[in-house]
Amino acid sequence: MRALVYGLAVAGEAVARALVARGATVEIADDRASDDGAVRSDELGAVAYLGRPSPADVEALIRRFDLLVPSPGVPETHPIIVAAQAAGVPVRSEIDLAWEWEQSRPGGPRPMLAVTGTDGKTTTTLLAAAMLQAAGLRAIDAGNTDTPLAAALDLDVDAFVVECTSFRLAWTTCFAPDAAVWLNLAEDHQDWHVSMASYRAAKARMWRFQRPSDSAIGFVDDDIVMAELAAAPARHRAFGLAGGDYRRRGDEMCGPAGVIAPISAMRRSLPHDVTNALAASALVLEAGLATPTAIAAALADFVGAPHRLEFVAESHGVRYFNDSKATTPHAALTALRAFDAVVLIAGGKNKGLDLTPLTTEPSRTRAVVTIGSAAPLLADLFAGRCPVVEATGMAHAVQLASELAVSGDVVLLSPGCASFDMYSGYPARGDDFVRCVRELIEGRG
Repeated sequence: MRALVYGLAVAGEAVARALVARGATVEIADDRASDDGAVRSDELGAVAYLGRPSPADVEALIRRFDLLVPSPGVPETHPIIVAAQAAGVPVRSEIDLAWEWEQSRPGGPRPMLAVTGTDGKTTTTLLAAAMLQAAGLRAIDAGNTDTPLAAALDLDVDAFVVECTSFRLAWTTCFAPDAAVWLNLAEDHQDWHVSMASYRAAKARMWRFQRPSDSAIGFVDDDIVMAELAAAPARHRAFGLAGGDYRRRGDEMCGPAGVIAPISAMRRSLPHDVTNALAASALVLEAGLATPTAIAAALADFVGAPHRLEFVAESHGVRYFNDSKATTPHAALTALRAFDAVVLIAGGKNKGLDLTPLTTEPSRTRAVVTIGSAAPLLADLFAGRCPVVEATGMAHAVQLASELAVSGDVVLLSPGCASFDMYSGYPARGDDFVRCVRELIEGRG
């Protein structure tokens, strides 16, 4: 088999190595010409095409291969995707190939769980992995993490929890996790997908190839998720704060078999923390891989990932939270609803999304400090709703927010936009916010 791996980021390199190890003839292409790409292709013994090819070269290139494996960053509108579809060359994703390879593993495949959604994927994935580890299993979070699934297959582990972006799901043809949870759906990634319908269809592929013995788990309060769940071939389960098979009852999380764990055991129990915990609990219980005792132990020890409603500091009665991971209005709105009085720092590079939802909690929003290229748009949206000021940078934004806040308020960095107009990514933005907050507080003595 001759395979073209398009994109030399972490997932592309991992799947290229896995294909070579399984006897495929692999060639590599990337839109960017770089010395690093040339070195990695040499290490793999693969021919490399570095630099974006012309339309004619794309058509000639793709016809030489039996398979195209695009990296997650290659959008569905990319010429190589269009050319492959026109030429009838199969397009498959890294997680799809990895799942297929795992099925032929000597000794049988290991359990594979999956998580998707517009927001909350990473936290739920990490939490489910922690629950499996508390149950005594060697479990790893893979997929849209530091470890691509294709690389994770070679590790000495007992189970996988796969964080599934729409980019990874779009090209699946057989991926069928033993249990899979869909958290929510909101507008996002319209710079990758051709439409919201395409985005939704990609997410739905997580359930499409499951077997009747598998479990499909959806969020009861999301109408789109529940509509797709109705068509899933697996066993259906639902979760939610007030409804579903897995739900909150007083101070307890409950499932079909009864009490799972007390909510008081959680380090933090904001509404979305509880729904994420219910989703992760449903995932591991439906797969038969953990007990309520293990779940309670994991909840007691779990510390969320950085840049996701991360508490930074408190000064003069004002608390500062870093939610830089909130790169969509839906995610920022979830964070905003966690508090009663907020000075919001929002903005950055808009991904072509409607930012109006950010304005729908006027009773909670004391003031807004805007940053980045979306600042003028946000200023127009919030005009007349609350005080709005534009900052020239993060240090200025933190200073302005601290001046607008009073004791009891929260200063919340939850941008609702991407970071690439100012930073290399949301972690760099979050780190800068934390640094600026600490410098501000230290400066006050």
